Amino acid sequence: MSKVLGLILCVQVFTAASVKNDSLDSIQVDKIQYPEVVSKDGKLVYIFEIRKEIAKPVWRITQEAFAEAYQLKADYILIHLNTYGGRVDIADSIRTKILNSAIPVMVFIDNQAISAGALISIAADSIYMRTGGSIGAATVVSQSGEVVPDKYQSFMRSTMRATAEAHGKDTIIQGNDTIYKWHRDPHIAEAMVDPRIVVEGIVDSGKVLTLTAEEAIQVGYCEGKVQNIKELLNKAGLSEYETKRYNLRGVDKLIVILLNPVLQSILILLIIGGIYFELQTPGVGFPLGIAVLGALLYFAPLYIEGLAQNWEIIAFIVGLILLAVEIFVIPGFGVAGISGIILILISLTLSVIDNVVFEYEGLAAFTIVAKVFIRIILTVFISLFLAIWISRKIGTSALFKGISLAASQEKSEGYVSIDVHQKDMIGKSGTAYTVLRPSGKVKVEGELFDAISEIGFIDKGSDIKVIRDEAGQLYVIKV
Repeated sequence: MSKVLGLILCVQVFTAASVKNDSLDSIQVDKIQYPEVVSKDGKLVYIFEIRKEIAKPVWRITQEAFAEAYQLKADYILIHLNTYGGRVDIADSIRTKILNSAIPVMVFIDNQAISAGALISIAADSIYMRTGGSIGAATVVSQSGEVVPDKYQSFMRSTMRATAEAHGKDTIIQGNDTIYKWHRDPHIAEAMVDPRIVVEGIVDSGKVLTLTAEEAIQVGYCEGKVQNIKELLNKAGLSEYETKRYNLRGVDKLIVILLNPVLQSILILLIIGGIYFELQTPGVGFPLGIAVLGALLYFAPLYIEGLAQNWEIIAFIVGLILLAVEIFVIPGFGVAGISGIILILISLTLSVIDNVVFEYEGLAAFTIVAKVFIRIILTVFISLFLAIWISRKIGTSALFKGISLAASQEKSEGYVSIDVHQKDMIGKSGTAYTVLRPSGKVKVEGELFDAISEIGFIDKGSDIKVIRDEAGQLYVIKV
């Protein structure tokens, strides 16, 4: 048992690492020491962190943080940022939120603000960077790291340029000349996306722009170098302040736990194992409840985070229905059963993948889907293996002897699966109680029996004769 669970853990670690970049998620953000309250009569600074991949969970946290900051009537919002990028559409939503904020927004680039992180940073009213930090490299790439077609690059160029322009410009009149000086030069923001743009003294043509802290200060993309939040607030001119930090709610922490790939595999174990044991037992009972609970815990956090779509959950339910129809209604195993299995596997796979991957061209989307699909297939097969192994152990284990039936019903003791009395009806006559086409019911010596017509159909009320009994079934002919 421990070896099998170990195999699951190995599969999860290998495949999960190749599906998404969660390296920043491992940072222990709870250990970060934020400054103490300096003065309750000072400015209120609301702090929240973006220290992971830019994805839907980050957008949800950003919305909640801004809402709480408005509720508290904060004077400043400070984003503690460290990210290698993520989804452009999510970053665009966050930068729009920042640009439209009535509360001034500051960004502390703790280490990196790359790609989508650069877009978020440029939207802020002021940027501060730790020594050794960098900002830029905003070329749009697929999850496999390949540069995507120019239509995506064009969108990113214009978005970066517009974000920089949103901070405005100063009009300087020198004699007869009028000079416009941007607070954030749009040309530099665009160079972070387009390698064709040259920034004299900073980047040559053919290279995407990434700025160090010193370079960012030089071109007006950083207000100063700081090593921590306290130093940042002092540099921003806040000698008296009160800080409030965004804390994850209990449901948010639970979602993070449930989205762990290893725990997701355990939930699939519960789903598949529960269905298997339910099929092995009469009626509806505890195993089905376990399967339903596993499905809820599997799909609910994915749905809340915007990964699982409505049609993917419906596909899973339809797959279960088709599988049940195949097992309980249709004899054999055919189209319904195969279709049900395919729908279940597809729904389990696609529900953990952000559908944005299908917007990219090439093999990137196929590679991502294939990796997750292989993980799901392995988990399902291991689940079935464990379910079968456990079902066999239950019958022999001393632990389950008190709750499982161990006695055997032998034929020699009178236990049979059919009514032996009907064998006495062979050679006797009766009438067709219903139409036999070819099966139906007959009445012999005042008793009703299930019967099959040996030759052709027999109308209701016709005289019949029982010619044989086979496999608990009377065979009759019309007299």
